[in-house]
Amino acid sequence: MSSTDLPAPTAKPEQPRAQTLALQGAVNRLIRGILRTPGLAQLLGRRLLVVYVVGRKSGRRYPVPVAYTAEPDGALLIGTSAGWVRNLRTGTPVDIRLRGRRRTADVQVFTGESDVVRLYAAMCRDNRQFAKFNRIGYDAAGNPDPTDLHAAWVAGARAVRLTVS
Repeated sequence: MSSTDLPAPTAKPEQPRAQTLALQGAVNRLIRGILRTPGLAQLLGRRLLVVYVVGRKSGRRYPVPVAYTAEPDGALLIGTSAGWVRNLRTGTPVDIRLRGRRRTADVQVFTGESDVVRLYAAMCRDNRQFAKFNRIGYDAAGNPDPTDLHAAWVAGARAVRLTVS
């Protein structure tokens, strides 16, 4: 068989990945400090909170600042495809820092396509920075692009609903 008879190699489609900043660790430390500072926590706390995630294997506690969207019933939505989200389990409460105060929140994790797409769309409508960070564009009517929402789910995006105690 000659090289011309070989099938053309198929390119593996590039999967979108969780976006991180070049200095993510330093940025996270700065944000965590700001969210502990009275006054500043109230200001930035309208969009950001810290989730204290416990590693499945290590047992270590990791403070992770994330953007959130408040639902009308008071629950908070967060979404990410970063690996730490796999440590959150439905029914296992987590500690959070919300507007400068430590609290406990019940967790509900969504991994199914329809749930993730629906909840990511809600978060994108509420927070355009969240959409931009997650590479989700908008259609002509100003709605989150369904193709981008699907791509986020394919890349491992999960939505998490936190109910603060």
